[in-house]
Order: sequence, then structure tokens, then C-alpha cells
Amino acid sequence: MTFRFAALPSVSLIAAALVGGILLIAPATQAQDKAPAMDPQQRGAIEGIVREYLLANPEVIVDAIRIYREREQQAQADQAKMALSAHKDSLINDPNAPVAGNPKGDVTVVEFFDYHCGYCKRVFPVLRELLDSDKNLRWVFKEFPILGPESVTASRAALAAWKLDPAKYLAFHAALMATSGGLPEDRILKIAKTAGYDADKLKKEMASDSVTAEINRNHQIAETLGIRGTPAFIVGDELVPGAVDVDTLRQLIAKARKG
Repeated sequence: MTFRFAALPSVSLIAAALVGGILLIAPATQAQDKAPAMDPQQRGAIEGIVREYLLANPEVIVDAIRIYREREQQAQADQAKMALSAHKDSLINDPNAPVAGNPKGDVTVVEFFDYHCGYCKRVFPVLRELLDSDKNLRWVFKEFPILGPESVTASRAALAAWKLDPAKYLAFHAALMATSGGLPEDRILKIAKTAGYDADKLKKEMASDSVTAEINRNHQIAETLGIRGTPAFIVGDELVPGAVDVDTLRQLIAKARKG
């Protein structure tokens, strides 16, 4: 997954912001003491003092940014946990979402993915290994096409395949994950035919309102959970963004199984 970091503000901007914060508090104090309002020259002098202090003690800025980021990350994590709890049923028991493994498994892994995502393709063998070795594991596929129109077409085809014949879905999914290069509709339909689907019936179902609704619903849930890239996994009460190895997933599954 790719992350973008915002450029850090200059010392002067930080100094101005600090003085601005002081000025927000100052009016009440000035009203009580009947002191005159701070003029531009006084403000400039205070900003200069703050700037000199920050330049002499840059670790103050570093600590402040670190604390801010830690609080922001914690707030995002708390929000994600609340969202997971609120959407747990729709994540795990969505009747329109493809499912692999044991339908009555005691642990469910939910995966948000895109057929054009290289990291998703790398993780797929991990999925197969886990499903082969853990017969009490249930896997839910959440189509989350974010990498262009061909991703949307592939997602539509996969959801249509699930509706037409769930028994053949995993083979079709595996074949799409094994591709490299583009995924135009004609190529997808050829892959579907190889997996045993009727291409004409599949194409018709791809355009259905229910398929569109499922993709839109997945995007809405992903946005609520703060998922902005693929793959992303939900195991128990934990949201895990990015590609993970088999041992990490096994540990998360074991943790979820203990409750």
C-alpha cells in the first residue's frame, strides 16, 4: 500500500500558530484586566521570540508532531473499531458477498481486494494455504475495485459468477488473480468460460442492479472503516491494512478464535 505524508510546516508558521492560539485565549483575560489589545508590532515581537525558541530547541517541534500523529492514529484506530462493531453483520453475513472455506467456520476473515492489485495477487497463495490447512476457517471476499475501469469490470464479473454458480466462483477468482496485464471484458469472459460459466449469461448478470449495489455498498463500508487501499483484512475485531504473510494471519485467526 502507498501512503502520502503531508509536508511539515515551517518554524515561522508554527510560531504564528502558537501565537494565534495564545490570542484566542487572550481576549477573555484582557477583558478582565482591561488591558489593550495586542497590536501587530507586539504580535510580531512575540512570534519572533517563539521562533527563536523553536530554532534553539527543535526537539520541541519533533515531540509535538510525534504526539499529534500518535493521537491521530489512536483516534483513527478507535473510530475503526467502532465502525467494525457497527458493520460487523454486514461484513460477515452479507448474502451477496462470495464466501470460501467452511460456511460455518468459527472464524471469518474478510478481505477487501482489487483484481489489478499486485499485493492482492501475492496474498492469494496465503489464502489458499490457510483454507487448505484450517478446515474451520471462513473467508469472505469484498470486491473493492479502486484501480480503474477494468477493476470494476472484473469485480462485476466475479459477483455475477457468484450469483450464477457459487461452486465455480473460487476457480474463477483464482484465475483472475493469476492474470498479469490488462483485464478487458473479452479476456474476463474467456477466463469465465474456462471456469465453466456461460459467457452470455455472465455478461447479462454483470449489468444487474444487485451487482452495482454490492460494489457501492463495499465502497461505503470501506470509507467508513478508513480503508483506502488493497488488500485490507478484517479478522475478529482487528482491521489489518496491506499485504500480510501467512504467519501473521494465523496469529490473528488464533487470537480471534480465543475470543
